[in-house]
Amino acid sequence: MRMKKLTVLLAVIAAGLLSLVGIGTADAAPKVPLGGGSGILVLNGGNTAAACTITTVGRPTSGPNKGKLIAVTAGHCGKKGQRVISERYQNRGDIGRIVYSASDIDLAVIQLNGNVAPTRTVNGVTIRKINTAPVQFPTILCKEGRTTGNTCGIAWFSDGYSHFSQMCVVEGDSGSPVVVGDQLVGMVNAYYFVSCLGPETGTNAKTILNRLDAIGLNGFKPV
Repeated sequence: MRMKKLTVLLAVIAAGLLSLVGIGTADAAPKVPLGGGSGILVLNGGNTAAACTITTVGRPTSGPNKGKLIAVTAGHCGKKGQRVISERYQNRGDIGRIVYSASDIDLAVIQLNGNVAPTRTVNGVTIRKINTAPVQFPTILCKEGRTTGNTCGIAWFSDGYSHFSQMCVVEGDSGSPVVVGDQLVGMVNAYYFVSCLGPETGTNAKTILNRLDAIGLNGFKPV
C-alpha cells in the first residue's frame, strides 16, 4: 500500500515572487543546501503542496546528461513539470522541477537549479556511496525523513526489487534515503497497516540505478 501524500498549506507567495523577479533577489540569496534526507515541497498550485523527502543528490557520470545535478525522490510525490522548493528554505525560490516520474517503481527525478548546494550529510545520515546488494535479515537499516527524522529498524527481507523493514515512517517520509552506515541501499516508499508500527517498504538502490540508466542518467553518483 503506497504511502499517502501529505498535503500542507504553504506561504508560497514569496517563493512565487522570487521566481518571477529572477535576477535581483533570487540571485543574491545564499544557495540552498540539499541532500538525502532534506525535506521538499512539490507545488500543486494554489497554496498546497506535497511534502516529501530527497533520497539523494548527484550527477550522471556518462551519457547525454553527464554532469547535470539531479535529485531523486518517490514517484508519488509529484508529476513531470511540477515545481519543487526546499521546505526549510521556502523563501529562496524554486530549487528545481520534476522531469521524470514513474509509478511502476515509484521514482521521481528532479532537475535541480543553480541555486542548490549539494551535501552528503543531512542530520543523522551521510551518503558516500551506493550499495546495490539487496539487504537481508537481520541487517539494521536507517533513514532520515522530513517527518520522523532519523530512525532505524531491522530488515525483514528483500526480493532484489524492493525491501521490507521495521523502520518508523509516516506521511512525508516518502523518498527518504535508506542506508547501512554511509551506503545508500534504497528509498522509503510506503508503510503497511499503521504508521511507525507497520512494516516499511521501499525501492532498492539497484532498481533505482537501473531506471536512471534507462532514461539517460547513466552512471549516477552521489555528490
